Formats: sequence, structure tokens, C-alpha cells
Amino acid sequence: MLQRTTKQPGQQLSLGRRLVRDRVLLLFALPGTALIIAFHYVPLLGNVIAFKDYQPFLGIGGSDWSGWANFSVIFNGDPAFLRALKNTLILTSLQSVFVFPAPILLALLLNSLFSERIKRIAQSILYLPHFMSWVIVVALFQQMLGGSGLLNNYLRSHDLTTINIIGNSELFHVLLTSQIIWKDTGWATILFLAALSQIDSQLYEAASVDGANRMRQLWHVTLPGLRGIIILLFILRLGDSLTVGFEQIILQQQAVGRDVSEVLDTYVYNNGVLGGAWGVAAAVGLVKGVVGVILVLTANKVAHIFGEQGVYSR
Repeated sequence: MLQRTTKQPGQQLSLGRRLVRDRVLLLFALPGTALIIAFHYVPLLGNVIAFKDYQPFLGIGGSDWSGWANFSVIFNGDPAFLRALKNTLILTSLQSVFVFPAPILLALLLNSLFSERIKRIAQSILYLPHFMSWVIVVALFQQMLGGSGLLNNYLRSHDLTTINIIGNSELFHVLLTSQIIWKDTGWATILFLAALSQIDSQLYEAASVDGANRMRQLWHVTLPGLRGIIILLFILRLGDSLTVGFEQIILQQQAVGRDVSEVLDTYVYNNGVLGGAWGVAAAVGLVKGVVGVILVLTANKVAHIFGEQGVYSR
């Protein structure tokens, strides 16, 4: 008589049995995994040109090894590199202070709307800019704020002094930050709105019974409910903190010059693709990626110290 084996409590299934059990899910995940490996992990092997005097016509295998020579722009403090690093850090700081909190505040405002119909209409309008390319977004800002844009034409028609915004190097970083807020804040509220929907309404009722007003409920119920997703997204943002928008910047770089617009991504493009210094560009890109990994691991460790799960568990 055949006996059917059952999993005992606390007993772990073998790897083979788990693969058989989850075979359908694994098949669904296979195409996405293959794409990630092909377009994200396999290209990492190309970072070897950071240690070579890479010549495209010779290929990676035929190019001579150069050791750490390509990293000299970093170690020796090349002025162009330092300028790109400075602009990157300025934009990173501005985006951390103004761009990252914007979806949280907007999600709280949307969640406070009592009419579901108005909320859905507002969300649909706020999501639209995310689906526009940066070419369209930059063109819209130029049509609105450029020298011949709507704002300055209005000022001229009323004999008022025009405002130089597009092409003004002193306002360039502020302009970039405002463009990102306008384009992506609405779309970024999705995760926060989902987290808000998971907060137990009984917590608000209990807080109201205890005499807590709206602000106290926000501080003691809403924000603690969002804390996990805020920490998770902030850690991921740190990993991508040195990436501040290549396409957005390269489209507007000519108008203000490289002194204020050159960042690490455009430095890699201008020196590698346009300048032919492939090894130097790869070295800068490699260091940028390593710094991002270190920031994520460090921030995740700090999250664990304060009792949060972070990106991954211990």
C-alpha cells in the first residue's frame, strides 16, 4: 500500500520539491529574468575596459591593459571631473530635499479628499506628465518660460521686465528640480497611496476617540504606517543618487554650458562616446556604480539597526 509523504511542521522542503511546486511561477518569471540578465548583468562584463586602453577597432580582447591609469582623473582631481561631481552632488541634494518628499505630501493631500470621483480625476491628471518624454517636457518649459515663451510675451505686452529663466546658468539647477517634480511626482504617489490604503481605519477611529485631531492622527497613525515604504524607497534612491537625469540635462546643456550642467552621466557621454576616451568614461561609470552599492548597503545596515527591514532582511 502506497504511503503519501506529508510535510511535517517545521520541516523544510528540498530544493527539488520547491522547484516542482513553484514551476508555474518560475516559468512566468523566466522571460523577465532573462531580460534582466541580458541587458543588466551581462553588460557589466564590459567594465573591464576601465582597466584597458580600449580601442573600438581592436575590441576588448585586443586592447592593451592600462591598469589604474584610467582612474587618474578621479585620483588626481581632474578639474572637469570635479566640476561634474560638484554639479551631481548639488542636484542630488536638491532632489533629496525637494523631489523625494513631494510624492509623500501629494499622496497625503489626495488621500484627504473625501470624494472618490474627484480623487480619481486628480490622479489621472497628475499621472499624465510621467508618460511624456523629456524632449516634450523640455519643449513645454521652453514654450512657457523661454525668452519668447508665454511668460515673457505676457510681461512684454504689459511693459514689464522679462525674466531670463531658460538659459540662465544661475537658475539651471532649480529649473531641473522643478521639471522633475512636475513630471514624476504624480506617478510616484502610487506606492504611497497603496500604503495609505493598507492602514487600518480603526486606528484613526481609536485616535479620534482619544481626542487626537487631524495633525495628531497624521503624526501618530499615518506617518508610522508609511515609514516602511519611505525607508525602502529612500534606500533605493541613495543607490541611484549619483544618477540625476542624463536625457533631461543633455537636452538643455548647450543653452547654459558645461560649467553648471556637466554631471557624471554627461561627463561619461561627452568623454566616452563623443571624445573617444572610452577607458576613462568606463572608469568613472564603474566608480559611480560602486559608490551607489556602498550607499545602499550602508543605509540598509542603518535601517536594520533601527529595527526596519530595509531593502532586504538580515
